This record gives sequence, structure tokens and C-alpha cells, in this order.
Amino acid sequence: MDRFEFRLAGSGGQGLILAGVIIAEAAVMEGKNAVQTQSYGAASRGGSSMSEVVISDGEIDFPEALNPDVFLSMTQQSYELYYKEVKEDGIIVVDSDLVKDVKDTEVKVVNVPITRIARDVGKAIVANIVAIGVLTSLTNVVDKEIVEKAVLARVPKGTEILNRKALQAGFESVR
Repeated sequence: MDRFEFRLAGSGGQGLILAGVIIAEAAVMEGKNAVQTQSYGAASRGGSSMSEVVISDGEIDFPEALNPDVFLSMTQQSYELYYKEVKEDGIIVVDSDLVKDVKDTEVKVVNVPITRIARDVGKAIVANIVAIGVLTSLTNVVDKEIVEKAVLARVPKGTEILNRKALQAGFESVR
């Protein structure tokens, strides 16, 4: 793999920065090079939030996503901002309950009710973990077992069962 780019965007409080960190850590655990960058608005909850992850078998000479292979959108606003930047053969993943107006595009769009799945698993707060499962299943850039280890290493103690269920639900949602 030369270079694979993820962009995860939504609003503060959705856990997208943590999701990016987990994806990057999983790639490193697998022996790949990875870099994660983030940006967010002034408000910690409700403001814009974006995390980018670049993964490569070789050196990473620029740490930000130029043309993402995969774009995850968790809000309509983030979708409007970034959907045009995805590679032609890339994938756009939208939380189908939160992103209603999906534009015509040549890029493959995958609609998944990520937040609803998280609620069904137990709590909406694990939507970011569901999203990691979705992205892992769609891309196979990092092994599922290693992603699970990275998730369990990062989530708060006492929430491992909930987060494991959320990750599995994400894996299964795109079969």
C-alpha cells in the first residue's frame, strides 16, 4: 500500500478524533506507518470536528489527507464541506440518519445508520466505535482483530463489553 487516506468529519462530541487515533494506532500495531491529524471548532461539543488518518507501508511525507480514499460524514454540514474531495474510486460513508441530502456523485456512497446502531447496542456515545467497524469492514486496510485490540486499549475501563459490541455491530452492518 502506497498511501491510504481517511477523513472523519462531524461535530464535536461524536468521538471522531478518538476514532482517528484508534485507526492510526491499529495500523501501527500492524507494522504500518500512520499519522493522525485533527481540527475542531471553538466549541467542544457541537462545533465542527475532523480527524484525518494517513496509512502507508512506506514513509509518509505529508501528514494530511489530500484526496481521501474514504470519507466518513456524521453531519450534513461536514458532508457539504468535504464530499467533493474524495478520490474518484473512493468511498463516502454517511450516517444515514444524520446526513439526508446526499448529492449525485461518481464516488460510491454507503449509507449506514451509525448512530441508530450505537443506540441499539446500548448508547449513542459509541457511534464512533460503530463507525470504526464500518470503515474497517469496507476497506480492510487494517485487520479486524488488531482494530479490536486498539479499541479496547483506548476505551474507558468498564466499557469494554459495550465497545466490543459496538465494533462488532459496525463490522456486521456492511456485510
